[in-house]
Amino acid sequence: MTQTSASGPAPVHWKLVIDCADPQSQAEFWGAALHYEIEDNDAFIQRLLELGALPREATVEFHARLAFRDLIAVRHPDDPYDKERGTGLGRRLLFQRVPEAKSGKNRLHLDLHPGDGLRDAEVERLVGLGASVLRRVKEPAGEWVVMADPEGNEFCVQ
Repeated sequence: MTQTSASGPAPVHWKLVIDCADPQSQAEFWGAALHYEIEDNDAFIQRLLELGALPREATVEFHARLAFRDLIAVRHPDDPYDKERGTGLGRRLLFQRVPEAKSGKNRLHLDLHPGDGLRDAEVERLVGLGASVLRRVKEPAGEWVVMADPEGNEFCVQ
């Protein structure tokens, strides 16, 4: 059943899921890149382990806490989150482990907007976090830098 309000159907909740080889390292990079918080699912995982609903081998230790082995998310620090599960309820990126390597150009990417006059400093900061510069673009429509995260996923800095 669709929730509705006086202005129409409620907006759909979503998250962006990014396939990767190492979810924890991607969460480290993107958490730092976006100034987002890495979700802490330790209490939820502990409860699942106690109930026998999750095998221990499906977890890893991450920052001295238990995390899911194959997925972890980062969330905007100002958005609400489920304190029981540690799961964000707003803007989130979820990194999930997949067996195959990245094989082509992204069909979807993030554009980062650090603010007027801050592009070069932001690019240098991101390089320091492990990103690489793929190319600098200067067109009549604008300028931006195409970059890749540590696993090769493209993104742009405006």
